[in-house]
Amino acid sequence: MAPKTGFALDQGGMSTEVIRMAFGAAEDEFLQQVSMAWRQRPRMAAVGSCCLLGAISGDTLYVANLGDSRAVLGRRVVGGGVAVAERLTDEHNAGSEEVRRELAALNPDDGQIVVHTRGAWRVKGIIQVSRSIGDVYLKKPEYSMDPLFRNIGPPIPLKRPALSADPSIHVRKLKPNDLFLIFASDGLWEHLSDDAAVQIVFKNPRTGIANRLVKAALKEATRKREVRFRDLKTIEKGVRRHFHDDISVVVVYLDRHRGRRHTRVVDSSSNCTSAPVDVCSFNNSGQSAGPHQAHRGSDW
Repeated sequence: MAPKTGFALDQGGMSTEVIRMAFGAAEDEFLQQVSMAWRQRPRMAAVGSCCLLGAISGDTLYVANLGDSRAVLGRRVVGGGVAVAERLTDEHNAGSEEVRRELAALNPDDGQIVVHTRGAWRVKGIIQVSRSIGDVYLKKPEYSMDPLFRNIGPPIPLKRPALSADPSIHVRKLKPNDLFLIFASDGLWEHLSDDAAVQIVFKNPRTGIANRLVKAALKEATRKREVRFRDLKTIEKGVRRHFHDDISVVVVYLDRHRGRRHTRVVDSSSNCTSAPVDVCSFNNSGQSAGPHQAHRGSDW
């Protein structure tokens, strides 16, 4: 969901307001799609997506997110050949005590806004993320309460939207020792720490680096489950979800951005055939997302 050029032009350049407008436009356009397809495809009301966006304008980096994907910056320690990790995003996941407090404050009359079930904290006992594009059934009760929805899930009475599409935005001036950015879905961070991912990128060649990160996460997932790595791909997708979540990774090297004046956006609409050489990306999906799972990670 990259900000459309018109937003930046209308507002006189890239800004947090431009990004909020872009996220709002993406949400509105998806809601329109759901409304038009509702009678033929009621399952559309239960489709949602996390969203992670990075934009570089001049020497300023903007990172915005909904959900639990994560952006991490790798920067060189001044005076040494060592890289350290700097997290650039807030994760909107009910597993966070801060997120649960936020939801409780926004819904003081709803004791079931967050419920611990099936081994995790979940909004309305269903979904772990608290912000997303889509997931209309948790934002507009007319969808989940409609008889058409009964074949997908139980009715969910809502006094107000349970989820938000308002992104968290981090703004940071790029510095000479900033080396690269890692954008990835939660499937990667479930198995790799910020520092582990940064060390992999820092110590290895650029070619195939996103693929290398994915493989490192998969190897850690198989180690935890005591499964051989070469056997992982033989596991059916529906079962494989129990071994790892879908993993999408984009690595952006920053040395090519020094001194540039134009705005550069990196997001899930990028395409491998047209991506510049300093953007390395890879996707590995354990299975297609179900009605209560956020869709993430087209092949980039």
